[in-house]
Amino acid sequence: MQKTLIATAITTALVLAGCSGNQATSESLSKAAPEPSTDTVKAMPDKSSNPLLTASPLPYQTPQFDKIKISDYEPAFALGMDEHAKEIQEIADQSAPASFENTILAFEKSGSRLTRVQSVFFNLSSIKSNDEVQRIEAAMAPRLAGHFDNILLDEQLFERVKKVYDNRESLSTIDQRLTEFYFKKFVRAGANLSDADKATMRELNKEITNLQTKFSQNILASFKNDTIVVTDEARLAGLSDSEKANLKSAAEKAGEDGYLISLVNTTRQPILSSLENRGLREQIWRQSATRAMDVNAPIILKLTNLRARKAKLLGFENWASYQIDDQMAQTPANVFEILDDLAPKAVAKAKREAADIEQVMHDDGVSGAVKPWDWAYYAEKVRKQKYDLNDAQVKPYFELNNVLEKGLFFAMKKLYGITFKERTDLPLYVEDARAFEVFNQDGSAIGLFFFDPYAREGKAGGAWMSEFVTQSHMNNTKPVVFNEQNIVKPADGEPTLLSFDEVTTLFHEFGHAAHGLFSDVKYPSLAGTATARDFVEFPSQFHEDWAIEPEVLANYAKHYKTGEPIPEALLNKLLKAVKFNQGYDTTEYLAAALIDMEWHMLKADQQVSDVGRFEQQALAKHGIDYDPVAPRYKSNYFSHTFAGGYSAGYYAYLWTEVLAADAFAHMQSEGGLSRDNGDEFRKEILSKGNSEDLMQNYIDFRGQKPQVDALMKRRGLDN
Repeated sequence: MQKTLIATAITTALVLAGCSGNQATSESLSKAAPEPSTDTVKAMPDKSSNPLLTASPLPYQTPQFDKIKISDYEPAFALGMDEHAKEIQEIADQSAPASFENTILAFEKSGSRLTRVQSVFFNLSSIKSNDEVQRIEAAMAPRLAGHFDNILLDEQLFERVKKVYDNRESLSTIDQRLTEFYFKKFVRAGANLSDADKATMRELNKEITNLQTKFSQNILASFKNDTIVVTDEARLAGLSDSEKANLKSAAEKAGEDGYLISLVNTTRQPILSSLENRGLREQIWRQSATRAMDVNAPIILKLTNLRARKAKLLGFENWASYQIDDQMAQTPANVFEILDDLAPKAVAKAKREAADIEQVMHDDGVSGAVKPWDWAYYAEKVRKQKYDLNDAQVKPYFELNNVLEKGLFFAMKKLYGITFKERTDLPLYVEDARAFEVFNQDGSAIGLFFFDPYAREGKAGGAWMSEFVTQSHMNNTKPVVFNEQNIVKPADGEPTLLSFDEVTTLFHEFGHAAHGLFSDVKYPSLAGTATARDFVEFPSQFHEDWAIEPEVLANYAKHYKTGEPIPEALLNKLLKAVKFNQGYDTTEYLAAALIDMEWHMLKADQQVSDVGRFEQQALAKHGIDYDPVAPRYKSNYFSHTFAGGYSAGYYAYLWTEVLAADAFAHMQSEGGLSRDNGDEFRKEILSKGNSEDLMQNYIDFRGQKPQVDALMKRRGLDN
């Protein structure tokens, strides 16, 4: 089926945008999404005029972005689903006994046209959305949910899959893995249910899909609507002239007078670290923390109940148990064990940090305890005192192109021997994107990498990676992957200067890209980043630390005007400051992860009426209700969990950080940045996708299971 299952195609596109991972109105939640017109569905498109319907002639089957029109999507979806349904029916109806070749392999090969349409549409809907894209998204989501329900709940088809599964011992290792993958998909979708329960499952899936889409679109709308207009420039004291110019330009584009402050999709807003005006800081924080609550609160209450009902139907106590059952963690208890172990350590560290912050506040004439809108501003002052360091000092040494080409690309060449050649002859999906062909040291091609750094209207918040084409030996395809960030674009002619967080994010997201690019797997459903959620963040977090590798830093941390390397004293302060504020960072993350888990520990017969009260009770239950440190995501804009794929899975970032910290520490002990180390990591981790047992892959690389010591040191929680 080539990754066309609904959980992969839709939720990945939406949720990574909240990584993360999109405007709906507050219409009745029971109202079904609009169906395409009968004419649209019945009129089969001319394949020669619709570039989505045939394999792209461009290198690596890169989509023909310059030829695809919005009007191409709906007819392409209709034809893709129709063809896929016929292919699946042929598999189910055949008279020959079920075999791997005529059932599992045929299944894997089916739906290629639908795969292509979904990949392009759902990726681009997170990158450059508009009203028409959102209409199509709302229309297609329930139809796709129904389409895949028809497949995964087909009794005749499941019987064939089960027969192959029951005799899988005779298959090769990779064929066994694919067979087990599909068998679990069917069972987890409800293939063993009665006809009545299957009908219930279909309704639940349709409602869940609709609600996830509406939640995601409400978040996209909030980026446009939940803004703050400042008319008095004096209130912007603390911002640089260029930052104020950007806010003024944003206001002009929006038809507003003054300065327009937009929000990013986290509770903490970066601008709070610079603004001197406490009243404005509080206004921004409160607007950030409450945005989309009126439209998304009822979605949350209904969605969590629907998920709990679906889990119960499948024999699980709650949605968390269902979701984690096929992950590395296996049970919610194992997740809570690690989260609850770290929570008191993180809060204790945050309280020690608060003591330093409050001292600076009091010296500044502000009495009382630190508030959430104070933390970033005064933490920055503490950082300056402790390390004599601020973003204004550091940013000139982190110019975007330098970081990308002399930092990231340099590190990847040292580690894996790969090189990047920019392709200016290929169409781009947005003007600001860049395309690079990636090569091995021997000159053989690996695939294509697109990089799109800037925030824009219609683009989902956060940073993420996805792919337009998945690597597969079966399909003879090489990967076409992309990275998205939301860096504020400077005024024309000005350089793009990054904060160190943005530098780290760039390295992080390329870790995902490397996972896709280095995939060396036969079947697309098992290739690249198609792994368990609590493994997929491991390669990305592992790659973050190369941003501070001394040899790498020395190559890219250079002043954008003079070319002078970052002064050693400033670099030392920066490296020491990397662990600064880790009590806060860890606490806000854990709070969000625990909220996610508690929402999905609800049983089908449990009712919640107040989103905010539930959040507070969840935090108090785990001893992490520390007022100055809010959850990284409050429920009302928690796209990871309520727009799809990371529901009961946000813990995965910490789970995989254990792997990442342990792996990086091991590599450092073996010589650090070297081809031998990189080749081993590529071979045992990055090339395998989901083709083998993930923990065994880690053990093959590391020589043992991961230990938490390196994580504690990495986050500065060991003192």
